[in-house]
Amino acid sequence: MASKSTCPAPMKATSEGVFQGNNPLDYALPLVIVQICLVLVLTCVLAYLLKPLRQPRVIAEIIGGILLGPSALGRNTNYLHAVFPKSSLPVLDTLANLGLLFFLFLVGLELDLKSLRRTGKKALCVAMAGISLPFILGIGVSFVLRGTVSKGVNQGPFIVFMGVAMSITAFPVLARILAELKLLTTDVGKLAMSAAAVNDMAAWILLALAVALSGTGRSPFVALWVFLCGSAFIVLCSFVIPPVFKWMARRCPEGEPVDEVYVCGTLGVVLAAGFVTDAIGIHALFGAFVVGVLIPKEGAFAGALVEKVEDLVSGLFLPLYFVSSGLKTNVASIKGAESWGLLVLVICAACFGKIAGTVGVSLLCKIPFTEALALGLLMNTKGLVELIVLNIGKDRGVLNDQTFAILVLMALVTTFITTPSVIAVYKPAKKLAKSEYKHRTIYRKDFSTSPFRMFFTFHGIRNLPTIINLIEASRGTGKNETLTVHAMHLMELTERSSAILMAHKTRKNGSPFWKKGPKANSDQILVAFETFQQLSKVSIRPTTAISAVSSMHEDICNGAESKKAAMIVLPFHKHLRLDGHLEVARAEYRHVNRKVLEHAPCSVSILVDRGFGGSSHVSASNVDSLVTVLFFGGHDDHEALAYGARMAEHPGINLVVVRFLLDRDVASSSSVSVEIEEPDSVKTMSMDDEVIAEFKEKILKDSRNKYMERMVKNGDEVMEAVREHGRCNLVLVGRMPEGELVASMRKRSECPEMGPVGNLLIAPEVDIRSSVFVVQQYRTNLSMYSLASLKEDEVTTDVGESDSS
Repeated sequence: MASKSTCPAPMKATSEGVFQGNNPLDYALPLVIVQICLVLVLTCVLAYLLKPLRQPRVIAEIIGGILLGPSALGRNTNYLHAVFPKSSLPVLDTLANLGLLFFLFLVGLELDLKSLRRTGKKALCVAMAGISLPFILGIGVSFVLRGTVSKGVNQGPFIVFMGVAMSITAFPVLARILAELKLLTTDVGKLAMSAAAVNDMAAWILLALAVALSGTGRSPFVALWVFLCGSAFIVLCSFVIPPVFKWMARRCPEGEPVDEVYVCGTLGVVLAAGFVTDAIGIHALFGAFVVGVLIPKEGAFAGALVEKVEDLVSGLFLPLYFVSSGLKTNVASIKGAESWGLLVLVICAACFGKIAGTVGVSLLCKIPFTEALALGLLMNTKGLVELIVLNIGKDRGVLNDQTFAILVLMALVTTFITTPSVIAVYKPAKKLAKSEYKHRTIYRKDFSTSPFRMFFTFHGIRNLPTIINLIEASRGTGKNETLTVHAMHLMELTERSSAILMAHKTRKNGSPFWKKGPKANSDQILVAFETFQQLSKVSIRPTTAISAVSSMHEDICNGAESKKAAMIVLPFHKHLRLDGHLEVARAEYRHVNRKVLEHAPCSVSILVDRGFGGSSHVSASNVDSLVTVLFFGGHDDHEALAYGARMAEHPGINLVVVRFLLDRDVASSSSVSVEIEEPDSVKTMSMDDEVIAEFKEKILKDSRNKYMERMVKNGDEVMEAVREHGRCNLVLVGRMPEGELVASMRKRSECPEMGPVGNLLIAPEVDIRSSVFVVQQYRTNLSMYSLASLKEDEVTTDVGESDSS
């Protein structure tokens, strides 16, 4: 009885407050809140510090968990007993495993079995080699560990756990690393993702076997019963789950909110499956993973589940799992030269097994050595899945403290070296020779008839109607259908786990629609482009770019260069409100546009979408649009005029070109002198005359097209003329026109990157309701003023005011 009285009383959930004399850290709920906040703050700080090294967030989370445990801060017993007392560990572990349960459900939800079935022989061979050799080396290392630091452990489960720990590739972490390095759309990235998905499935099957073998039952038939019952559970789920969830998916149409009943029902099924597999003796995680894998991926239902579940799981519950794991990891248990030597042995064996196995098979598959080496380094990625394996082994008594710490450090080191080593050995971005990439502008000799390529970018479905109508207007008709379109969907890489799901979108990047499966086009964006392609003769190649906003411009510039585009079309960072005014969608997109304008390999345009052509696609026979080109002079205006001439080939486009000229009599009599930035202004005006003459010769033969000249005296008259001619469907202007007239218009503006005329067209006081297309012609070196307008607003304002003075 005396021993029973020494057992600590269970923690109550909530305290009565400090004013009642209660310490909040003695109660479960406030203590868990402190633990979550502590790990969130520490993880954010570590992620910020590791950002320059381009490390995945999981590295910061693992290190944060270790620092909070007995390896670092936990050496202070007062801290450990106050923040992580033993009485709180059951609550902590329960919440952590509940979060992990739903995380594994999400991982299963993002693994597409159909994609695995379509995995090519090359990826399958790489995956098998990436499992087999490390697994064999893991078995060899297990004998060394059993003879030294792991004496007395059960040999069968220990061998399998060591093999799985050495051979696993963390699919979610790999997806993030590939996205960070912009390798998702490369051959190496696609091969690594396919091989990692196969590797992931094989690892979970092996882990289930290891868990079945690690039971404490005395009869050898217990493991067999566990394995048979687990297999029966998977077979039963395979027949029951897909039809039920297909029925749910049919009742959740695209674009409509998903009924909460279906979401709650799904989460209930996940918990029930976890209970069944736990009762069988495998682990609750397997039940959740199986349900996630078997849910059909077509339609909006799977995506809605990811959106509703992942933020809570990733933001609150998963950090607790890293703390739970960190509390079990005591680096101080690795003592002496022997133990540290074993750590080096384990790391070397894990790296050699993965890299050598992958490289060897890749070379047999005739993959170049550099790519094969990069593939081997990528497949060596560990992460959260590795921690799950190790924690299950620790909880089952298969791994002792020292072995557990060695394997956690192995996972940390192998993942940490992945990014810098891949950067060092593999550089996929190869610059095209200038001779290979000739047509970087639309304006060139025979510009109205020669083939050209446009590179459209968009952030979401809101941009699609105008983009499709613009493509329709740009394609010409009959013999002059010379347009090829590449459309890039820009998706932001966030810290959310559904970056894995986005990786599936890049699997078929750039391939023609007819090469995809019959049900592959559930995405509304792909359906819209496919429909338009069938109705027109324009070749459209859709791609997806997944990257952080800070580096999104690199994807755009690299994509345009690889496709040899003549013009990039960017969406404006503001969108149209119901009252007709523009509001900021996301300020970060303005930064993207500026960077593209500065570094683009070809001409660039920014599209201010005010509903060109309406909210749906207008067929060729029904196109009836008025397009106006405001021509002031200079290279950018030449490009805008050339694009307008392209559009004029369409029988439904009526083109009006308005050339603005400064009234010389007024300019000479005025006491105000205008300082002209361009020293060769006379040459520029001569070029303007040549371009206008070429335009008149080729385009004005059609009575639908008009040309007029407008004499103006000052900026006020320009504004009045712009307001008058802006009553059309689309206005084309150069970003940085040249000449005396425009130099006098340069002044403080809200969006300097749009140029003086572009800013005038989007200004609320001008009240123009037409869409605006602001064009910058490609030049090897932009002018000083053009570059200044792409920098910070304060700098641009100063330059603009000094130019106009």
